[in-house]
Amino acid sequence: MVLFAIMGFIGGIAHCLIDAKSWDDLKKFEMCKQIFIGGIVGFLYSFLYSDYGYPNTIMSFVSGYMGTDAIKTIIDKFGKKDTK
Repeated sequence: MVLFAIMGFIGGIAHCLIDAKSWDDLKKFEMCKQIFIGGIVGFLYSFLYSDYGYPNTIMSFVSGYMGTDAIKTIIDKFGKKDTK
């Protein structure tokens, strides 16, 4: 399970490195949240993975990379909305 969390964490780091436009972007709290969420998603993948031929550690990396966007989209869609 630790390996899945580490790979998700690395996926979150890769996501932040690709999204960052400058070095200062990497220092922002938003990037730290994305890295942390990537680790959590990788850890959750260890409970949900299947044995259908994909290397599970690579899939936890991909989950950590893509999971941050999925979670942010869900929060934006169902989050608190202004009714003004």
